[in-house]
Amino acid sequence: MTAALALFLREWRIARRIGGASVGAVFFLILVAIMPFALGPDLNLLARLGPAILWIAALLATLLGLDRLFQADQDDGSLDVMMNGSLPLELVVLIKCAAHWTTSALPLIVVSPLFGLMLAMAPAPLALVAATLLAGTPALTMIGAIGAAITVSLRRGGLLMAVLVLPLTIPVLIFGVAAASAASGGAAPFLTPFLMLCALSLFAIAAAPFAAAAALRHVRE
Repeated sequence: MTAALALFLREWRIARRIGGASVGAVFFLILVAIMPFALGPDLNLLARLGPAILWIAALLATLLGLDRLFQADQDDGSLDVMMNGSLPLELVVLIKCAAHWTTSALPLIVVSPLFGLMLAMAPAPLALVAATLLAGTPALTMIGAIGAAITVSLRRGGLLMAVLVLPLTIPVLIFGVAAASAASGGAAPFLTPFLMLCALSLFAIAAAPFAAAAALRHVRE
């Protein structure tokens, strides 16, 4: 437990030092702010598309910086120490993903109601929209970790990681947008897509560390 906590604090401090939370929030804000210019001044249209816009912006902002999840450790040799350390590599991957999620996705979830107001969404359902992001962004982070592990040995592998990861995030995006749209007054029920979103995140948390660890071992061989 001491080694796991030390690793989490190390990753959290590194992410804070490089400005992961602020960069993600600013990127999220830019994506949300330019949408009214692209869609026009129709407030009803903005409110209807608001959940989808928030989810797409959260997806792109969450993946921002994931290509560096293992790259810095690969460059300075820390990855070899982690692979040969006392902690299982799968647990190392899970801890690094948890630190990345708390510094990149969690701030976005906190400010998402404010950005929802910018898209003319009703104030009442914004808490449920934030709940969908809270339930779904762990799956996005864990899926991104698999792509980061596969491309860890490649210089400037961020674009390749996005090509590998984005198709895998489509189910999460579908159920996330469906739940957020239902929370914003859509005809579909809210609970069914929300529970599916929770199930996808739980499955990703359980399976992705093993897939990412296997990819890291294969790359190191």
